[in-house]
Amino acid sequence: MDNNLFEKMLSRVQKPGRYCGGEINSVIKDKSKPLIRFAFCFPDTYEIGMSHLGIKILYSIFNEREDIWCERVFAPWGDMEEEMRKANVPLFALESHDSIKDFDFIGFTLQYELSYTNILYMLDLTGVPLKSADRGDNSPIVVAGGPCTANAEPLADFIDIFFLGEGEKVDLEVIDLYKKCKTEGKTKKEFLCEAAQIEGVYVPSLYDISYNDDGTVKDIKALSGAPEKIVKRIETDMDEAHYPEKFIVPSVEIVHDRAVEEIFRGCIRGCRFCQAGYIYRPVREKSPEVINRQARSLIKTTGYDEISLSSLSTSDYTRLEELVTGMLSWCEKERVSLSLPSLRIDNFSKELLEKVSSVRKSGLTFAPEAGTQRLRDVINKNITEEEIMRSCATAFRGGYTAVKLYFMMGLPTETDEDIIGIAELSGRIVDLYYSLPERQKGKAVSVTISVANFVPKPFTPFEFEPQISREEMLRRQALLKENIKSRKITFNYHENRTSFLEGVFARGDRHLCAVIEAAYKLGCKFDGWDECFSLEKWLEAFDKCGIDPKFYTARHREYTETMPWDHMDYAVDKNFLIRENKLAHKETTTPNCREKCAGCGANRFKVGVCYEKH
Repeated sequence: MDNNLFEKMLSRVQKPGRYCGGEINSVIKDKSKPLIRFAFCFPDTYEIGMSHLGIKILYSIFNEREDIWCERVFAPWGDMEEEMRKANVPLFALESHDSIKDFDFIGFTLQYELSYTNILYMLDLTGVPLKSADRGDNSPIVVAGGPCTANAEPLADFIDIFFLGEGEKVDLEVIDLYKKCKTEGKTKKEFLCEAAQIEGVYVPSLYDISYNDDGTVKDIKALSGAPEKIVKRIETDMDEAHYPEKFIVPSVEIVHDRAVEEIFRGCIRGCRFCQAGYIYRPVREKSPEVINRQARSLIKTTGYDEISLSSLSTSDYTRLEELVTGMLSWCEKERVSLSLPSLRIDNFSKELLEKVSSVRKSGLTFAPEAGTQRLRDVINKNITEEEIMRSCATAFRGGYTAVKLYFMMGLPTETDEDIIGIAELSGRIVDLYYSLPERQKGKAVSVTISVANFVPKPFTPFEFEPQISREEMLRRQALLKENIKSRKITFNYHENRTSFLEGVFARGDRHLCAVIEAAYKLGCKFDGWDECFSLEKWLEAFDKCGIDPKFYTARHREYTETMPWDHMDYAVDKNFLIRENKLAHKETTTPNCREKCAGCGANRFKVGVCYEKH
């Protein structure tokens, strides 16, 4: 891109730092050498994409190879889009400012369903055809990975290759195959057929989907020798898994502006609403020595003064006390804050509180998820009110005056009593604070309750359940609000229009590809942003395509139904999910993975919690 033109464009946008590149620790390579060019696209703004751990890991892995240059691409905000279209400038990469339409690969990470129109938006800005079938042999290979590939079908028309599971190795295997096929002069179709033989690779064009008269999936047929089931990939040894020694230091403030150290993958708990808890099984931990070394390297190479330990449930790390003790030995000296998000109520201790508080004292966050014990048993949360109150008391005695509680609304079997239970539990926590003689005198308590809307997801025991209507969600939100009696309680909740759309695409099929394209052409993009989202345009897109969105949200699914994602294998057996769904309706809990194996199927990998030595 011409530098003068680029500077003029930047002078007319609100946040030019989003598009400049040139940050500390970014990678520049010699374009005169033979390179595989990979555009890593995050379908949202720079501030959100740069907070994502996956992009940091894969960026580092790719760029360690001399023959690959991975560059970052983020979705331009409206002011930059206007400048680009006016100047006829296609979407470009941050490092080189080259147009990505000439790259070998355009890769998207699928973190949330509301980013789907942004994928079409970015492809459109790039100048490549939106649909895979319309792209020729000279077009870039469009690939995608991330949690939403658990049901990739709503994007099947637009993506050449999906990666299932963890991408550290499978991505490189596909790139190596691409190099080989390119050298041998093979066509795109030949390359895709060979790529489909790599474990963890899903090529949607090689699968034919037929439907019953009622719109449900009838059959999923593999073509051209593609496997009947696509098995996810995982990293079996987290100590040996690649982790960056340095992160790119962003040029503008981002959402999570700190160093992040991953301590384990997976979750032992089996909360029945939580997709991540199932698709990332089994639990695999890093050793404290490796975590400590990697964390210290990140602090030295980035200049950050805060490091967060990343996992689905940090307090379930088996050697947490040893880890935190080791890290505090240098964090305190170097004035680095140590953050432990994702703490469990039932294993939160006074000793852990004291260690965390020794660096920085901030509000604590817990996730009871439901307001009554009955509903917590339904969702398999496996915590009691006694444990909730004990943990809050520990925090209050330790000097904390603010507690944030996460709940969900619209869970299967939920009643008004369960909704009111959220308000009553929060009120009892307020009362608990003032009943403690050890509390901080002269300081008021603050209890914040954040309530998310439940969305049934694939590969969870609740994948069979209907999602409650928007009207019913509004009624329940109002019911909770009117039952909150204390001014010490702050109630935050999500707008339910976006949850409705998320519910459609979470369990959708290939018919929704047409809806996404229609919605984009009507102007839908940045749907995760309240100021950009238009439910009216989405409903118009559904109407144009002759599709009732409630078919995907409001309908109970029979156990015998073929799901759109049944050819995906995330090592969680469908019979296990059916068994867990039945237990939920009996209000019966299942022990966590360390207490007793529930036979989910993840033990096939022969690693992690399934094979721990006790």
